[in-house]
Amino acid sequence: MLIPRFLMRHQITVEEYLGDSSKGPRYGPPVTVRCFVDEQTRGVRNPAGEQVTSTSTVFADPGTAAPPFSRVTLPSERVTKVIQTLTRDGGGLPTPDHVEIHLE
Repeated sequence: MLIPRFLMRHQITVEEYLGDSSKGPRYGPPVTVRCFVDEQTRGVRNPAGEQVTSTSTVFADPGTAAPPFSRVTLPSERVTKVIQTLTRDGGGLPTPDHVEIHLE
C-alpha cells in the first residue's frame, strides 16, 4: 500500500549526489518527485551518527533515490541537502509504504 495520491500535493526536484570531484560535489540530472513536504524543524541523526537539525521532511514513493548530500529544491524554491533517507516498509501490513527524506 502506498501513500494515497491525493496526499501527494507537492513536487520537489532531486539531484542525486554522485560524489566529490576536484571541483566540488557532483550531482546527477534533476528528477521531479511527487511527494508530501512537511516543513517542521526536528532533531535527526546524520549518517555519521551526529545529532543535527532537519528543517523539512519529505514523504515520497518507495524507490525514490535521494542519498545523503543530494541536492533538493523545495516548492518554495529553497535549495537544501539530504541528511538521511529512511525506507518505511510495513512488511505486508496495511500501512503506507514510503521513503522519508530528512533535509537540512
